Amino acid sequence: MATMDDVARHAGVSGSTVSHVLNGTRHVSPATQARVQASIDELGYRHNTVARALAAGKTHTVGLSISALTNPYFGPLVHAIEKRVTDAGYMLVIGDSHDEGVMERRVVESLLSRRVDGLIVAPSVGSEHITIPQILKAGTPLVLIDRNADVDVDQVTPENIESAYRLTSHLIELGHRRIAVVTGLIGLASTSERYAGYARALAEYDIELDESLVLNGASKKETADRVVTALFAQSDRPSALVVLNNSMTIGALRALRRLGLHIPADVAFVSYDDFEWSDLFEPRLTTVAQDVEAMGEQAVELLLARMNGDTSEARRIRVPTTFEHRNSCGCDTQAPHPVADETSDSLPT
Repeated sequence: MATMDDVARHAGVSGSTVSHVLNGTRHVSPATQARVQASIDELGYRHNTVARALAAGKTHTVGLSISALTNPYFGPLVHAIEKRVTDAGYMLVIGDSHDEGVMERRVVESLLSRRVDGLIVAPSVGSEHITIPQILKAGTPLVLIDRNADVDVDQVTPENIESAYRLTSHLIELGHRRIAVVTGLIGLASTSERYAGYARALAEYDIELDESLVLNGASKKETADRVVTALFAQSDRPSALVVLNNSMTIGALRALRRLGLHIPADVAFVSYDDFEWSDLFEPRLTTVAQDVEAMGEQAVELLLARMNGDTSEARRIRVPTTFEHRNSCGCDTQAPHPVADETSDSLPT
């Protein structure tokens, strides 16, 4: 492998001149630059950017710990983050946490060992007790995304409570009283918040919460398939179903189809998270859509500010969702409405 000294000898210049050409640290005449570049190309020299970055105290990389493979929602989110990170001149290094605490800790340890300049984390269950303190102790700038945690760091999350409330109240306004819900992985803030929205809608309409209609889908399509099958195979089945993430939506739809139940004639169906193909089904799926591009961009902006020395108070940003009103709920209309922020006292009309 060619060295910088080899390039210098080949080009007939000093090693410092080669360094100035590579790093742009001093003016070098165009003729000399061309000669040095020709020698680099001919010898196949590769500049050790890692060593240079470490010497400067920066690697120009950003780490991302996320359950990227097991949840289809995270794909577009990762893409949004990667685009903004790249535009800012950094490279994104991704580790898949599989939504498991042990794996998340391994991923974060690996990213920290690579001396990433900052970290974006979609926290798994218990992350605030194990992984996040590990990052804070290392002094690495951190932003949480998608799920909030009870820690004093920047966080960018979707609007959850009002969104689930909107889905459930819409079904109630259509006349449904026995409304089942498929909740996500226990211990995630997003799970508890969305369930709170469902429960709030029932309470405001004086409908008693029936625990037998609350199904733990564990944020997995296989689990959602199993629990929905068990409930809706009964003769006294609910008339409507709310599913609180897109992986579980896939499982729930499979279960209902296997049971021979038609949407919305037999079961009114709404879900949190929108798919690119949600309006290609018949019936089209009534959903809450997250603005993943805005979430990714805002998380990266916060992180870049911290990496550049921002020491202001931690920020918690809630990104509004959109109610995609289609006809799996039993309606014929299709008109998206923004969902109000959790701090609002009323829903938009």
